[in-house]
Amino acid sequence: MAEKIDGLTMDLEATNKDKLRAVFPECFTEGRLDIDKLLSLCGEYITDDFEKYEFKWKGKSDCLRLAQKRSTATLRPVPEDSVNWDTTQNLYIEGDNLEVLKLLQKSYFRKVKMIYIDPPYNTGNDFVYEDNFADPLTRYKEVTAQTTKSNPETMGRYHTKWLNMMYPRLRLAANLLRDDGVIFISIDDNEVVNLRKICDEVFGEENFIGILAVNASPSAIDYGHLAKMHDYALLYAKCISETITNQVPEKEKEFRFSDELGGFNIYPLYNGNVAFNPQTRPNLYYPFYLNPNSKLDNDFYEIKLSSEDGWEEVWPVVSQKDHIPHVWRWGKDKSSQNLNTEIVGYKNEDGEYRIVQKSRLFAKTIRSLLLDNSMASRQGTAEVQDLFEKKIFPFPKPIELLKLFIQVGTNSDSIVLDFFSGCATTAHAVMQLNAEDGGSRRFIMVQLPEVCDEKSTAARNGYSNICEIGKERIRRAGKKLAESGKGLDVGFKVFRLDSSNLKLWDDTPIENGDLGSLFARMSGIIDNLKPDRSEDDLVYEILLKMGYPLTADVTALDVDGLTVYTVEQNSMLICLQPGVTAELVEKMAALEPQKIVLAETAFVDNSVMSNAHYLLENRGIELKII
Repeated sequence: MAEKIDGLTMDLEATNKDKLRAVFPECFTEGRLDIDKLLSLCGEYITDDFEKYEFKWKGKSDCLRLAQKRSTATLRPVPEDSVNWDTTQNLYIEGDNLEVLKLLQKSYFRKVKMIYIDPPYNTGNDFVYEDNFADPLTRYKEVTAQTTKSNPETMGRYHTKWLNMMYPRLRLAANLLRDDGVIFISIDDNEVVNLRKICDEVFGEENFIGILAVNASPSAIDYGHLAKMHDYALLYAKCISETITNQVPEKEKEFRFSDELGGFNIYPLYNGNVAFNPQTRPNLYYPFYLNPNSKLDNDFYEIKLSSEDGWEEVWPVVSQKDHIPHVWRWGKDKSSQNLNTEIVGYKNEDGEYRIVQKSRLFAKTIRSLLLDNSMASRQGTAEVQDLFEKKIFPFPKPIELLKLFIQVGTNSDSIVLDFFSGCATTAHAVMQLNAEDGGSRRFIMVQLPEVCDEKSTAARNGYSNICEIGKERIRRAGKKLAESGKGLDVGFKVFRLDSSNLKLWDDTPIENGDLGSLFARMSGIIDNLKPDRSEDDLVYEILLKMGYPLTADVTALDVDGLTVYTVEQNSMLICLQPGVTAELVEKMAALEPQKIVLAETAFVDNSVMSNAHYLLENRGIELKII
């Protein structure tokens, strides 16, 4: 018979076992993994030496199990809070990011190009997530009423609680990154050492790219021995051999020369480092030949790699300090491909001939020291104040910093994820960068609805939690940007974390074999949609559980008086209403979907359900039952 949708998120443990079984089937005995055999196949043999380097803390095993524990939760659509619901490709998700990351596993597995997060720095007073290893969703519902907590250094588990919060989230986030993806994590010196250690474990030491120092407080106040001006951003790759990053566009640049391709400056073609010389790099030591009687224009001369009568021979210059000949930066093959286009002859002020390269660079590699004042925290505060006309949110990251990271880490159509989104600076930066360079990047923002302090400016202005601030910021920023950017996607779909829309079987023991209670349970599960949920709620839960993105195109059709939802040009069809007949199944099959999802209670009788299974199986269409 057709497989039922169980309402659970992707089984990460089973998926990982399947991957291992596909490569090392001999390491499985009666379905269980023989870890010793696996290690021996990799050249790692068990010894009695238990003294090895590892990073451990209390609760590490529990929080790893928590990351892999399947969730029964779902994300419910909130169109009334959204902007451009029918057309936008952006998402704003309210909820505990641990559960949300689980829910995104199937739909967004290895699809995110860049992740940026600005998690709690664990300064002793900021918010610390209190995860419940047994029932995380119940815990989430409890904390949405009051989430502000402290984690003072006097507590014995000061670092442990922070690590238990971060570790499972990073584990889940890593699954979402593409092979060429990167993650930026902002942090200060309270936990930078521990963050580096858990990132080395999650992403691998070999995928560590570097630590950026950000001039967050140019006019830092002295609170003790040091006036701390900077914080950090760790940069890791998902797979360093596949990683693609971009150079950073420079600000306005003046050019001394121009040609048909545009402006340029010139730089000597020789390598200024004397460690590269004719002895160490003989392939880069060769002559050019320059025609002093043939100018390409008023400034430059024609050059060749072969000798000509009357042409000047030009070698790399000799170091004045060390008297060692330099070599060229380019080999002969590359030089021959760029003769008289990107490399040309030139006479300097001393009348000496040189070979120079045209530099049209509008970009440079990101620097590890970010000193620009536009990336300071006070700039982020000013940007939010400008939008809201009040200091509505403390210490937001500045847009320029996030734009810089996005420029480095994404392509023009990438997905950017921020699961500690705060006041949604990342979303603002994505939209603004798209407006500037014509990109179509998409964002996914995830934020716990932390309650605003009742005495705060935010609460006094009607913002009950941080999510309300974040959504309003995107609305206001998007409205401004839309005025100048045609076709710019400034919308976002809002979803809210909640328990499954489906009733789950209550498996608690019934006392004294009470048959009445048993029959009541059975009757209650006949209609498995919860009474306070809508068909739209269930449709989006099906999308998540079936691996479709939350921005998938969903259209409602009327077929024989019943509503049939088509997903992504008939890739999947969903019908949840009662009255499904054999004729309706035939008409749905005629649309040639890959999958059809039907409610078990929707069939007019059991024979129709049985026949639907065989009909669709014969046509290569997968049937799922709710």
